[in-house]
Amino acid sequence: METLIPSRLTTLGHPQRLALFRLLMRRYPDRVPAGELAGALGLKPSTLSAYLSALMQAGLVSQERAATSLRYSIDMEEVRRTFDYLLLDCCRGRPELCLPVPTKGPETMTDRKYNVLFICTGNSARSIFAEAILRKEAGDRFNVHSAGTRPQSSLNPFALDVLRQNGHDISPLRSKTVAEFQGPDAPNFDFVFTVCNQAANEDCPAWTGQPVSAHWGMPDPVKAEGTEAERNLAFHQAYGALQNRIRAFAALPIAALDRISLQKAVDAIAGTEASE
Repeated sequence: METLIPSRLTTLGHPQRLALFRLLMRRYPDRVPAGELAGALGLKPSTLSAYLSALMQAGLVSQERAATSLRYSIDMEEVRRTFDYLLLDCCRGRPELCLPVPTKGPETMTDRKYNVLFICTGNSARSIFAEAILRKEAGDRFNVHSAGTRPQSSLNPFALDVLRQNGHDISPLRSKTVAEFQGPDAPNFDFVFTVCNQAANEDCPAWTGQPVSAHWGMPDPVKAEGTEAERNLAFHQAYGALQNRIRAFAALPIAALDRISLQKAVDAIAGTEASE
């Protein structure tokens, strides 16, 4: 590990390689196609390939072939080993010296009502589904919000129909921007989830209070094509996938888990499918 650390720090010292590393961290545990990475960062394929090669040689990123496409993800075990080494060696095992100090809010989870934010790009369907589902499933234990990085002016009518059919009160729902939740009077979030790849690809400011975060990406039903019935089915499928993930999240014994266990649990929920 002593010989790897200088190489890893040198690799991450390059601004664009660091941006690529940070994007893959936001998308973890996804394996992201090279073309999507290039598009999100505005890189030429040859440049992206060089950066990915450097990150893989440093042991921070892994590659997997899926059919004719190459996909990339963070090697989280190696990233954790790197951070552990820095903390134990450079900080002499004194986290009070090296870890960031929370600006407000508790350092550990306790048995209380938690603040949750779901983010997608348009805040017209997927994040709205997530907000409505968690509020219905466990509104007594969670204060639930949703927002978009580039919100639509109104909610998608197909999404509203699905919510009505599933017995949700749609009256409090509206499209909102993430800026609404980043001011001094915004809630201090315990959990922040992205539910679309595009929103996760964007480099947003860090959230106050260091919330537990995860990426629960899924296809955008708004982009579904075909007949009205086929488009309607896409919205029902997105709703079903989110409902299963949120039920799994609501069932977690949050107050009994330490932060590392809780982070692993919400990352694992990303693999929950629409039909189980």
